[in-house]
Amino acid sequence: MSENATERRLALVLLALAVVGGVVLLSGGLTSSADAGSGHALVASSVCEAQELKRRQAEDPSLEIEIPAEFNTPWPTWEACRSHTAAEDPDAPGPLQPIQFSHKHHAGDFQIECLYCHSDTDRSRMAGVPSVEVCMGCHAQFPPSYDELEGIQTLKKHWEEQTPIEWEQIHRLPEHAKFRHNRHVQAGFDCQTCHGPVEEMDKVYMTEDTHWWPWMLPTQKLEMGWCVNCHRENAASQDCYTCHY
Repeated sequence: MSENATERRLALVLLALAVVGGVVLLSGGLTSSADAGSGHALVASSVCEAQELKRRQAEDPSLEIEIPAEFNTPWPTWEACRSHTAAEDPDAPGPLQPIQFSHKHHAGDFQIECLYCHSDTDRSRMAGVPSVEVCMGCHAQFPPSYDELEGIQTLKKHWEEQTPIEWEQIHRLPEHAKFRHNRHVQAGFDCQTCHGPVEEMDKVYMTEDTHWWPWMLPTQKLEMGWCVNCHRENAASQDCYTCHY
């Protein structure tokens, strides 16, 4: 084969490779090209994207990534980014809250005790919700990079304006039923008995629980029969005035 023929064939091969590369980029974008090892790095555009790319690279060392200096910080963590996204998922059970607060992240990942945020629940009839000051007691110590999360921005806005957070209530009894949190906590009942495994929930919702009476009548969570059945099983008072006074 002549030298000119060889050069023409090489040119055709290079042209074919260029066309194939263009098809990859057009059909799959930069992500598909980088995942295929084409030499194009995935570039993070936020701290949370940087955490996700680092996590993916740890699973696949061949993945090429690029983390700009302003996003190359350990905070917020991948877990914080994940829980923030999960807490604003409209398709997950439970109502959307004014702040993307994840019980799974706080009570699960960090194992923060319920009474740390819901203080005095062991001494007060009402559990209540933590004040903005309690939240800021922790978050005021976090680096500014956490402000990337919308929930943190909302929290700080409430703190600056000195306004309460209007949470959506999940568990609610009729006004004529008096439930005393302190008596139940002091008796040794876990919060999860009524509220479900909140340490596993990004969005809190009322979990389903049905108790069956001996004559096979169902009673669901927070209905009077459900409470009476619990009192009966634990030898607690079933007098009407225990809850209605």
